[in-house]
Amino acid sequence: MKINKYIKKGLWIAFGIAILFSAILLFHIITAKPAVYDTPNLQVSRIDFKSDIDSAQARQICADLRSIKGLTSDSIIIKRNVVVYFHNNKITNSQKVYAQLMAKRNYDARPYILPENLASKEVCPMDQNSMSYKLSQKINHFFN
Repeated sequence: MKINKYIKKGLWIAFGIAILFSAILLFHIITAKPAVYDTPNLQVSRIDFKSDIDSAQARQICADLRSIKGLTSDSIIIKRNVVVYFHNNKITNSQKVYAQLMAKRNYDARPYILPENLASKEVCPMDQNSMSYKLSQKINHFFN
Protein backbone atom coordinates (compact mmCIF):
# COMPACT_ATOMS: atom_id res chain seq x y z
CA MET A 1 0.00 0.00 0.00
CA LYS A 2 3.02 2.28 -0.24
CA ILE A 3 2.02 3.15 -3.80
CA ASN A 4 -1.30 4.58 -2.60
CA LYS A 5 0.58 6.67 -0.05
CA TYR A 6 2.87 8.09 -2.77
CA ILE A 7 -0.05 8.77 -5.11
CA LYS A 8 -1.94 10.61 -2.36
CA LYS A 9 1.15 12.64 -1.49
CA GLY A 10 1.72 13.47 -5.18
CA LEU A 11 -1.90 14.53 -5.64
CA TRP A 12 -1.74 16.77 -2.55
CA ILE A 13 1.45 18.40 -3.83
CA ALA A 14 -0.10 18.96 -7.28
CA PHE A 15 -3.24 20.38 -5.64
CA GLY A 16 -1.12 22.71 -3.49
CA ILE A 17 0.84 23.92 -6.51
CA ALA A 18 -2.40 24.53 -8.43
CA ILE A 19 -3.81 26.54 -5.50
CA LEU A 20 -0.56 28.53 -5.25
CA PHE A 21 -0.53 29.33 -8.99
CA SER A 22 -4.22 30.30 -8.87
CA ALA A 23 -3.55 32.65 -5.95
CA ILE A 24 -0.62 34.25 -7.79
CA LEU A 25 -2.73 34.70 -10.92
CA LEU A 26 -5.58 36.23 -8.92
CA PHE A 27 -3.14 38.59 -7.18
CA HIS A 28 -1.75 39.74 -10.54
CA ILE A 29 -5.23 40.31 -11.97
CA ILE A 30 -6.34 42.34 -8.96
CA THR A 31 -3.22 44.49 -8.72
CA ALA A 32 -2.72 45.06 -12.45
CA LYS A 33 -2.73 48.68 -13.54
CA PRO A 34 -4.26 49.70 -16.87
CA ALA A 35 -1.80 50.45 -19.63
CA VAL A 36 -1.04 54.13 -20.10
CA TYR A 37 -0.45 55.07 -23.71
CA ASP A 38 1.41 58.25 -24.51
CA THR A 39 -0.26 58.62 -27.89
CA PRO A 40 -3.57 60.40 -27.41
CA ASN A 41 -2.21 63.00 -29.79
CA LEU A 42 -1.62 60.61 -32.69
CA GLN A 43 -3.61 61.58 -35.76
CA VAL A 44 -4.10 59.96 -39.14
CA SER A 45 -3.99 62.00 -42.34
CA ARG A 46 -4.12 61.28 -46.03
CA ILE A 47 -2.74 62.65 -49.28
CA ASP A 48 -4.35 61.69 -52.60
CA PHE A 49 -2.09 61.42 -55.66
CA LYS A 50 -3.58 61.99 -59.11
CA SER A 51 -1.17 59.69 -60.95
CA ASP A 52 -0.31 56.05 -60.27
CA ILE A 53 2.42 55.47 -57.71
CA ASP A 54 5.02 52.90 -58.73
CA SER A 55 7.34 51.18 -56.24
CA ALA A 56 10.27 53.54 -56.84
CA GLN A 57 8.09 56.59 -56.33
CA ALA A 58 6.54 54.96 -53.25
CA ARG A 59 9.99 54.53 -51.71
CA GLN A 60 10.80 58.15 -52.52
CA ILE A 61 7.57 59.39 -50.96
CA CYS A 62 8.22 57.31 -47.83
CA ALA A 63 11.75 58.68 -47.57
CA ASP A 64 10.47 62.24 -47.96
CA LEU A 65 7.76 61.72 -45.37
CA ARG A 66 10.11 60.07 -42.87
CA SER A 67 12.35 63.13 -42.98
CA ILE A 68 9.49 65.34 -41.75
CA LYS A 69 9.51 65.91 -38.00
CA GLY A 70 6.43 64.63 -36.16
CA LEU A 71 5.71 61.59 -38.35
CA THR A 72 6.34 58.09 -37.10
CA SER A 73 8.58 56.19 -39.46
CA ASP A 74 6.63 52.93 -39.46
CA SER A 75 3.21 54.40 -40.12
CA ILE A 76 3.15 55.22 -43.82
CA ILE A 77 0.75 53.21 -45.97
CA ILE A 78 0.69 53.58 -49.76
CA LYS A 79 -2.19 51.97 -51.66
CA ARG A 80 -4.20 52.94 -54.72
CA ASN A 81 -2.59 56.36 -55.19
CA VAL A 82 -3.28 57.29 -51.58
CA VAL A 83 -0.69 57.88 -48.86
CA VAL A 84 -1.93 57.48 -45.29
CA TYR A 85 0.38 58.53 -42.47
CA PHE A 86 0.25 59.06 -38.74
CA HIS A 87 1.60 62.18 -37.12
CA ASN A 88 1.83 63.74 -33.70
CA ASN A 89 -0.60 66.66 -33.76
CA LYS A 90 1.33 68.44 -30.98
CA ILE A 91 4.36 68.69 -33.28
CA THR A 92 2.81 69.12 -36.72
CA ASN A 93 -0.48 69.04 -38.59
CA SER A 94 -1.56 67.65 -41.94
CA GLN A 95 -1.26 71.02 -43.72
CA LYS A 96 2.36 71.45 -42.61
CA VAL A 97 3.21 67.88 -43.62
CA TYR A 98 1.66 68.41 -47.04
CA ALA A 99 3.51 71.72 -47.51
CA GLN A 100 6.84 70.18 -46.49
CA LEU A 101 6.31 67.18 -48.77
CA MET A 102 5.52 69.43 -51.73
CA ALA A 103 8.59 71.54 -50.96
CA LYS A 104 10.81 68.45 -51.25
CA ARG A 105 9.46 67.40 -54.67
CA ASN A 106 6.73 68.61 -56.94
CA TYR A 107 4.21 65.77 -56.58
CA ASP A 108 0.86 65.83 -58.34
CA ALA A 109 -1.17 65.44 -55.15
CA ARG A 110 -3.61 67.13 -52.83
CA PRO A 111 -4.37 66.66 -49.14
CA TYR A 112 -7.56 64.83 -48.28
CA ILE A 113 -10.08 67.03 -46.51
CA LEU A 114 -12.88 65.27 -44.69
CA PRO A 115 -16.35 66.27 -45.95
CA GLU A 116 -18.58 68.12 -43.48
CA ASN A 117 -21.15 65.31 -43.30
CA LEU A 118 -18.45 62.80 -42.21
CA ALA A 119 -16.70 65.14 -39.80
CA SER A 120 -19.50 64.98 -37.26
CA LYS A 121 -20.05 61.19 -37.44
CA GLU A 122 -19.09 58.89 -34.57
CA VAL A 123 -16.10 56.69 -35.27
CA CYS A 124 -16.89 53.82 -32.92
CA PRO A 125 -18.05 50.86 -35.05
CA MET A 126 -19.97 49.26 -32.16
CA ASP A 127 -23.54 50.12 -31.30
CA GLN A 128 -23.12 51.77 -27.92
CA ASN A 129 -26.64 50.78 -26.88
CA SER A 130 -26.03 47.07 -27.49
CA MET A 131 -25.81 44.56 -24.68
CA SER A 132 -22.36 43.32 -25.72
CA TYR A 133 -20.96 46.87 -25.64
CA LYS A 134 -22.39 47.53 -22.17
CA LEU A 135 -21.10 44.19 -20.88
CA SER A 136 -17.60 44.81 -22.23
CA GLN A 137 -17.61 48.29 -20.65
CA LYS A 138 -18.59 46.83 -17.24
CA ILE A 139 -15.87 44.18 -17.45
CA ASN A 140 -13.34 46.82 -18.48
CA HIS A 141 -14.32 49.10 -15.57
CA PHE A 142 -14.19 46.16 -13.15
CA PHE A 143 -10.60 45.29 -14.02
CA ASN A 144 -9.41 48.87 -14.46
